[in-house]
Amino acid sequence: MAVPQPETVLREDALNYTASPRSVSLARRRAARLVTEWGHADLADRTALIVSELSTNALLHGTLPGRLFRVRVARIVSAVRIEVSDTRGERLPLVRTAAADEASGRGLVLVGNLANRWGTWPRNPGKTVWAELDVLGGTPLRRSR
Repeated sequence: MAVPQPETVLREDALNYTASPRSVSLARRRAARLVTEWGHADLADRTALIVSELSTNALLHGTLPGRLFRVRVARIVSAVRIEVSDTRGERLPLVRTAAADEASGRGLVLVGNLANRWGTWPRNPGKTVWAELDVLGGTPLRRSR
């Protein structure tokens, strides 16, 4: 997948998380709260689901022992961009068809259905998986507290 074109960043937040299941729920809630504060409550649920899926993938497949994963949420001119970075660049995301009796394996299908665009890019070390949710009508930003 292609790297998204650079755009002016209007707001952003980035935080490193420990590789634990609790971090996934913390990242999900933080991201939903941020996009709501930025005036896009209509995108909060989709943002939370995407952060949850990408963070879970980082936790299960992308982190090395003792290493953190990073979640960045940015409001760019045309979209809300979600980025999850981890240290395992050799383990790229793979969309697959999960069997009906499998409890996992549907996360990237879900991300693809929720996001307007998504992809990966390399970083040193590791990779970033990103997704964008279009902002319709250029809704003005609310002031941050």
